[in-house]
Amino acid sequence: MPTLPPVTNFALLLGLSLFLGLAFEEFFAHDNARRPGGIRTFPILAIAGGMLYLFDPKSFVPFTAGLLVLGAWMTAFYTTHIRERDEKGEANVGIVVLLLNVHAYLLGAIALAMPNWLAVATTVAAVLLLTGREQLHALASRVEQKEINTAVQFLILSGIILPLLPGEKVTTLTSVTPRQVWLALVVVCAFSYASYLAQRYWPRAAAGLWTAALGGLYSSTATTVVLARKAKSDPASRDRALAGITLATGIMYLRILAIVAVFDFALGLRLATPMIGLSLVAMIVSALQYKMMKTVDANEAAANNQNPLEVAAAATFAVIFVVISLVSTWVTTQFGSNGVYWLAAIIGVADIDPFVLNLAQGGISGITTTAISAAILIATASNNLMKATYTLVFGGVSDAAPAAAVLVLLACASFAIALRIAGVV
Repeated sequence: MPTLPPVTNFALLLGLSLFLGLAFEEFFAHDNARRPGGIRTFPILAIAGGMLYLFDPKSFVPFTAGLLVLGAWMTAFYTTHIRERDEKGEANVGIVVLLLNVHAYLLGAIALAMPNWLAVATTVAAVLLLTGREQLHALASRVEQKEINTAVQFLILSGIILPLLPGEKVTTLTSVTPRQVWLALVVVCAFSYASYLAQRYWPRAAAGLWTAALGGLYSSTATTVVLARKAKSDPASRDRALAGITLATGIMYLRILAIVAVFDFALGLRLATPMIGLSLVAMIVSALQYKMMKTVDANEAAANNQNPLEVAAAATFAVIFVVISLVSTWVTTQFGSNGVYWLAAIIGVADIDPFVLNLAQGGISGITTTAISAAILIATASNNLMKATYTLVFGGVSDAAPAAAVLVLLACASFAIALRIAGVV
């Protein structure tokens, strides 16, 4: 005798099938044609599917037989239905009705055997796809072939090449792995692609700084590269891109503070005041930059972006990333442990998250909380100086100088606070 599922699973089965049937009848209420399915049919199909599954939950013979019977019934219906004409005189070749009936049948087994979230998620997705027909067709009509090609390129970069690259060191000259290098390239492409999609399909969001804020939560350095490149290639969005660079750095301080607090709450409290203070300064400056910028047409800015993935800029960033890692490894090897402060300054020009995690988890023994706090601030200062360099290189000296100057000032403030914490001044 198989183990019976809880009563709540049966209640979920019944509720979701009723919901699916209700959405089905509401969507086709204006249609005079009779279609199989609805608020009675779908619950019955779901109950039948669930019961047949319980008869043999291992080999699924009764359940499969029931699915074949349903398929034969649907085939007979579709064979007749395809000869009909809709109000526009076109053949009714859609199979949404058939698929919803199959979904209702499968829902019985899913609700009784699988996690509840899966039954809810699949049913909600089916209803949204059914009721969102007009919006989805409108979106499909707006998407050009080049958009599909761009999406394919990004999926190749992130979903095929990245997992295939080794995650282990291939040389003793640097601790950076090929996967980390390619990940840096993918991150730059991802932020550039997200910014492009926002400008192309969501003009209201494109006029704001949300892409820069999200970029700062993951990598303010990569975000700086993308936005600096955009400021140079697209004059219409230059001011917004430069304000975004400052905002991404402001978000960076909060991200680092959160990372530290998760692993060492006492250290997080020690850094809370300077980190939050620096973040507020950056956000205020960004808000002023955004307020003073000239109003641009988001659609015009989107039209000017002809390179959604910014692969060339991403490749340049990856090369610089490797060079910096090689230099950092050489300096550390030649000069030894001359102090965590020098190490922080070196690491800060690349990726500071691994260094911060190492400090927060006690990876460097024999140093005080005060020294760790100062080292983290020095790393952020060094990182801001590197981002200022990126801003000038990719954005152009004349155009990006104001944003680079803000980063330099933030770096000086971080360094001054670190010296004060360390007791040097």
